[in-house]
Amino acid sequence: MLDRLTARPGAEDLEAVPHHLYGHVSPVSAYSTGIWLDQATDVIAAIRARGALPVVVGGTGLYFRALTGGLSDMPEIPEPIRTELRARLEAEGVAPLHQELARLDPDMAARLRPADRQRILRALEVVRATGKSIAAFQGRGGAQIVDPLTARCLVLEPDRPMLHARINARFARMLEEGAIDEVKQLISLDVPPQHPAMKAIGVSQISDYLAGRHSLDQAMDLASAATRQYAKRQLTWFRNQLDQRWERIQTQGHE
Repeated sequence: MLDRLTARPGAEDLEAVPHHLYGHVSPVSAYSTGIWLDQATDVIAAIRARGALPVVVGGTGLYFRALTGGLSDMPEIPEPIRTELRARLEAEGVAPLHQELARLDPDMAARLRPADRQRILRALEVVRATGKSIAAFQGRGGAQIVDPLTARCLVLEPDRPMLHARINARFARMLEEGAIDEVKQLISLDVPPQHPAMKAIGVSQISDYLAGRHSLDQAMDLASAATRQYAKRQLTWFRNQLDQRWERIQTQGHE
């Protein structure tokens, strides 16, 4: 549904080489790194079985860490618990969740800053779902699907002026190619406002434009700024979390 806003490969790219795990999940469905890892494991095995080389591409470093066994083997969270706690976070703020975590898992609550929304939410989800502290799962590595010692691991590091120029042009192109209609279709599904899809970059800004809270130019500026901030966080994560096995390729210029 959100082909343009997720920058899904176009028809020519899809015809040139087989692509997998693109556009296969409804934006209203719950999804996680664990679900993706299960699906990616099957796809990689099938590609290898036919004698081909799998190439994994993306911008989410956590997914790459999961493939190489470097992600903690966290339990799946039942959807009712996830939905309840995320709705409470939006409605009540983080303080009541931190108080509940302090009751159920006092050691972890003491380790987390009271304003650390996402970590408090995650820790509370785990203890509510399993009865165990999230600390019991942290540091327990998962299965190694890709061996980082034999794989070629690359990080593209574009220079900042080029990156910002491409981000600005990218959102304008998305609008030209139908991003507004994609958001209208998503809104028509009555997705709860706290759902991750409604907070995705581009979706929230276009939603505000459609509701009359922003002009289209304002929506473009806000979405581009949010994308630049997200790209900065990604590059920081790559610098701090990926080791020397990753080859860093710096690019310059506008193309």
